[in-house]
Amino acid sequence: MDREKFWRDRPTLITGATGILGSALIKLLYELRADVVCIMRDWVPKSELILSGLIEKVKVVRGDLSDVDFLRRVIGEYEIDTVFHLAAQTQVPVANQDPLSTFESNIRGTWNLLDACRINGRVKNIVVASSDKAYGETQLMPYTEDMVLNPIYPYDVSKACAELISRSYSKVFGLKIIITRCGNFFGEGDLNWSRIVPGTIRSVIRGVPPVIRSDGTLIRDYIYVQDVAEAYILCAEKLEENPSLTGEAFNFSYEKPLSVIEIVELILKLMNSDLKPIIKNEAKHEIKAQYLSAEKARKILGWRPRFTLEEGLRRTIDWYKKFFEAS
Repeated sequence: MDREKFWRDRPTLITGATGILGSALIKLLYELRADVVCIMRDWVPKSELILSGLIEKVKVVRGDLSDVDFLRRVIGEYEIDTVFHLAAQTQVPVANQDPLSTFESNIRGTWNLLDACRINGRVKNIVVASSDKAYGETQLMPYTEDMVLNPIYPYDVSKACAELISRSYSKVFGLKIIITRCGNFFGEGDLNWSRIVPGTIRSVIRGVPPVIRSDGTLIRDYIYVQDVAEAYILCAEKLEENPSLTGEAFNFSYEKPLSVIEIVELILKLMNSDLKPIIKNEAKHEIKAQYLSAEKARKILGWRPRFTLEEGLRRTIDWYKKFFEAS
């Protein structure tokens, strides 16, 4: 496939544009000369989308996924061809404190968007962002796509519900949809300091001990956001090539799970820091261990990451050093 020819001038809608993944994906699509349209709910001045100046090079519409008429208008007026649905409330502690807002954003937002695509009838490809959290807790590791989704906690349930809704719209109404499941992605532009990677890097730059809110033993997948953005683009391309992939879910992972304390220690090592983390052991309602098999994505999509975990962390650290110097 001629990738640049595929994307050139293609009207492409992205929800969740100011998030870490949204900014990375928009940058790649802009470089491929796609006609990018971003839905933006909140103005986030320090987001990478705005700081980089990329926002001046794409189309931006302000609105909320709770507004069905707004979504229908955007998809129709901008003649959208391909959709990347990234918008969500992504923080597990926030979901535990306020489940209703998470359900509204992650579940209702998904059915509103997909129904607007259904009514429009011209959208060709949709990539819906789910999460490894949708699997729930199990003794079987790594997660594979044939496992039954069995979530309990609010955020996890919201992602599983969004998946089921996506599958319904795919199988019943004929929308071409691929679902993606990733672990904890990290990279440039993540301003959510409660996340372990940016929070640890900021602490080291400021010379204070990083804080671990769990007991440090939770095991997770970590993947660099540039590799995730590439995976999403690949999903849209493969879906157009092979419509039989519609309704399928794919895991993306480096397949190198680490405990929270291990990822913190790796960051400290890469930053030549002798700081010792503070372990608060306050986290509640979180799954003990989660990591993914990416075998299906390798075999069916031909996906391979461009970066290693360490390379991604080094690039991320460099970005934050420049970010705080500029601040």
